[in-house]
Amino acid sequence: MKKFIVGSLVSLTLVLGSCDSLKQIAGILAPSEYEMAAGLREALSQGLFRSFDAFADPEGNPAIRFAFPGDAAKIEKTLRDIGMDKMVDQVTSKFTRATSSAVQAAKPIFLNSVKNMSFTDAVNILVTDNLHAATNYFRSHMYDQLMVAFRPIVDSSINLEGANKDWKTIADVYNKIPFINKPLESSLTDFIAARAIDYIFITMAKEEEGIRTKLEFRKSDLVKKVFGYADEELARRKQQQPN
Repeated sequence: MKKFIVGSLVSLTLVLGSCDSLKQIAGILAPSEYEMAAGLREALSQGLFRSFDAFADPEGNPAIRFAFPGDAAKIEKTLRDIGMDKMVDQVTSKFTRATSSAVQAAKPIFLNSVKNMSFTDAVNILVTDNLHAATNYFRSHMYDQLMVAFRPIVDSSINLEGANKDWKTIADVYNKIPFINKPLESSLTDFIAARAIDYIFITMAKEEEGIRTKLEFRKSDLVKKVFGYADEELARRKQQQPN
C-alpha cells in the first residue's frame, strides 16, 4: 500500500511538473497583477525617456522647435516681410531652448505620474487591441495635473532665457499691423506647456505601439514577459470568437 501511495505521488508530481513546464513553454502562465502593472509602467517610462532624449537635442529635431501659435507660417512670413528676421530667429531659438530646459526639469513630474497608475487599470489596459491604450489612459487621467505642475517650470525657463521680453516686442509690432484678424497673445506659457506635453504623448504613443507590435522594442525581461503574455491572451481570445 505504501509503495502504491508513494508511486502515485511521484506520478502526480511528474504530471503536474510536466503541466507547469508546458504552460511555461507555451507562455500561457500569466504574470501577476504586480508584474502587469510594473511592466506597463516600464513601457510608459520607456516612451517618456524617448521624448526626453528628443528634447535634450532640440536643435536636431524640427518637430519640437518653437513654432508661432495660430497660423504659424503666415505669422512668421509677415514678420520677416517687415524686416524682423533677426528677432524671429532669436525668439525661435530662445523658446526652443526654454522648452527643452523645462521638459528636462520636469522629468520627475512625468515619471511620478506614471507610478500613479493602479494595478486594476494596468491589468485592464494590458490586454487590448488598442495600440495606444496606456498612453490614452495616461493622457486622460494626467493631462490637467501635468499642465498645472509643468506651467510654472515653463514660465521660469522662458523668463530665464529672456524669451518673454523678445516675444512681447514681436507681439507689440505684429498686433499694430493693419487688418490683423487675430492678435498675438502677450504670454505663451500655456501654449508652450501644452505643445510640449502633446509632443511627449505623441512620442509615448509611438513607443507603446512599437512595444505592442515589435519584439525589438521590448527592452527588459519584464516588458517582454507581460507583453508576450498580452500577445498570447489576445490570440487566445480571437480563437474563441465565433466565426
